[in-house]
Amino acid sequence: MKTKKYQIVLLILLAAAAGMLGALAADRWITSDSEYGLHEFVHRELDLSTEQETQLGDIEQQFSAEHSELQFALRAANARLARAMDDEHEYGPEVAAAIDEVHGRMGELQKSTVRHVFTMRNVLTPAQQRKFDRQVSDALTGAPRE
Repeated sequence: MKTKKYQIVLLILLAAAAGMLGALAADRWITSDSEYGLHEFVHRELDLSTEQETQLGDIEQQFSAEHSELQFALRAANARLARAMDDEHEYGPEVAAAIDEVHGRMGELQKSTVRHVFTMRNVLTPAQQRKFDRQVSDALTGAPRE
């Protein structure tokens, strides 16, 4: 009996971890594993005008609020998945529905992040956009920085 409880707890923890990994993958657009994240890159490396700095500050503030709401919704979906797993103790209809909800929340987070990246890009000059595009590509593919 202890083994079954251990397996259930382990499954719940793994499901929660899977949901968080999805959220972290979306965050990789903004805060890559490089020296600093995309926002830092934009402000340090792209020689922004005062007007661009102001526009990007507003964009980042709006995204921060939206991102926090989406992260909260993802954590809540993971909690519902944990409850469904605890209630059913198998891959039943409640667990399946909860997994679908977690995936939906992860998708919303990723879409929001991609929209944010393009919104930031629209503020940049063509030369800045080329550098920005490379940084985004490197962050997503894990390509080493040169």
